[in-house]
Amino acid sequence: MRTAIAIVLGLGLASPTAAAVVDSRPGGFEVREQAQVAATPAQVYAAIGQIGEWWSSEHTYSEDARNLSLDLKAGGCFCERLKDGGSVKHLGVIYVQPNRLVRLEGALGPLAATGGTGHLTFSLTAKDVGTQVVLTYDFGGYAKGGMGDFAAPVDEVLGAQLDRLKRYVETGRPDGR
Repeated sequence: MRTAIAIVLGLGLASPTAAAVVDSRPGGFEVREQAQVAATPAQVYAAIGQIGEWWSSEHTYSEDARNLSLDLKAGGCFCERLKDGGSVKHLGVIYVQPNRLVRLEGALGPLAATGGTGHLTFSLTAKDVGTQVVLTYDFGGYAKGGMGDFAAPVDEVLGAQLDRLKRYVETGRPDGR
């Protein structure tokens, strides 16, 4: 099953600007992505909240990122509308500092079927003529056989999403077309 999850997570991904699996162990992992975005922290922060505009439809349950929403306030939800009135809560918002930091809690995609949880953080810092975005995802808990094998495919998926966010902010087109 883990191999199938890794294959699904790894399909069609672009190389991130700067990526790393920081740590990977049976009990969990940490991944980190970085990108320099040619925009102000306020512009990047606003775009994070427009997640349905830049997140890849390939990494949704509905196969349409326009069904995604992200309410940038504590208690808010990174949620997805499904057909026939269904819905998915991907992550919950636990900490927001406008133009500086967004932290979400929960398990993305196939990780939701494990006994684990994580923290996805977007950290924004004005740098040079733009914004340095550092995205981290720390995840831990129980999965049969351990969590370590999830790190690399999760890193690839999040790297692709950060690339899409960067392109969306800079060009208005997350797919680069």
